Amino acid sequence: MTAPQKKLIAVAVVVLGVFAGAMYLSHTSQAASPVGHAADSVAVPVKSALATRGDIDLSLNVVARTEAWSTVTLRARCSGQLESLGFTPGAKVKKGELLARLDPLPFQAQLDQARGNAASAQAQLAKAQTDLQRYSQVLAKGYISRASFDTYQTDVEVARASVQTSRAAQALAQLQLGYTRVTAPFDGVAGLPLVWPGAQVTADSTDIVVLNQIEPIRISFSIPEASLAAVRAAQTHGAVAVQARLPGENSTPLQGTLDFIDNTVDVDTSTIVLKGRLENADGRLTPGQFMQVSVPTVHLTDVVTMPAEALQSSDKGNFVFVIGVDGKAHQRFVDIGPTTAGRIVINQGLQANERVVTDGQLLLSDGSPVRIAHDV
Repeated sequence: MTAPQKKLIAVAVVVLGVFAGAMYLSHTSQAASPVGHAADSVAVPVKSALATRGDIDLSLNVVARTEAWSTVTLRARCSGQLESLGFTPGAKVKKGELLARLDPLPFQAQLDQARGNAASAQAQLAKAQTDLQRYSQVLAKGYISRASFDTYQTDVEVARASVQTSRAAQALAQLQLGYTRVTAPFDGVAGLPLVWPGAQVTADSTDIVVLNQIEPIRISFSIPEASLAAVRAAQTHGAVAVQARLPGENSTPLQGTLDFIDNTVDVDTSTIVLKGRLENADGRLTPGQFMQVSVPTVHLTDVVTMPAEALQSSDKGNFVFVIGVDGKAHQRFVDIGPTTAGRIVINQGLQANERVVTDGQLLLSDGSPVRIAHDV
């Protein structure tokens, strides 16, 4: 092969290579362009909700613990041997129901003796009165001296005093016999026995059982010192409602009223204790349970609110994504107010009936097309 021929072949190879490269780049550009255009037009699925305008009540949400409305440790008011228990541990009891009984026989014997002494004293009084009447008839005739007559009068007074003393002893014996019966002072729930039949009970010392009143029941909680003024302001409009719910429950909250505000702020925690009243008619609540409590404080009128999950934050401030009529999410900075019941008050930057994104914000940028997957 001659030199000119070799040069011609080399030039042809170069030309073919350049043509092939140009064809490849053209094909790649044409193939990539539709894909990129399609990617720009893909709508991001999001969830959304409408901003609303209206009145709302701000509230404090705190953790509370239930307490018995009243609790008492029952003891006998006399000493003796415990004969029987009249309650089932953990069961409800009614006011006046027999809970424990001491052996009544020694007290019955004391009562019988006191009754005998009272009868004897009454008989002595009757005799002294008869003697006085008899000798008063002969005093005027001079058959007895005045000193003797005065003695008969004194005997009557002594006998009358003896009757009073014996009657008091009889009443005390009757009272002591009644003390052998330990009854419930109110409707409540009995705990475990603290002493068992056969044990010797000491008056006002030996614990028998703890009784808790749970209908109604109290809930105790603390609020920051700074919120006390708002609660007191709410009280000026009437009874302050309290809503309570057991943790993890989504049922309708229990309704109660604020019943007590402590008279001292804790200097260590800067909180103050409040207590509410729940009727607990079904006996659902037990003392010592944790509850989530909401206490309304301030009533706001004609304000714009949105779900709290719509709010986003950046180094420039708080913002939301508002879905426009063009189907795109537009970033908008907002000035926020207080939060209550899962909604945020918007002071500026959002109008009522504007739709905000509540889920899917991490995939959005200003102007991103969106597809509403589920509205609230």
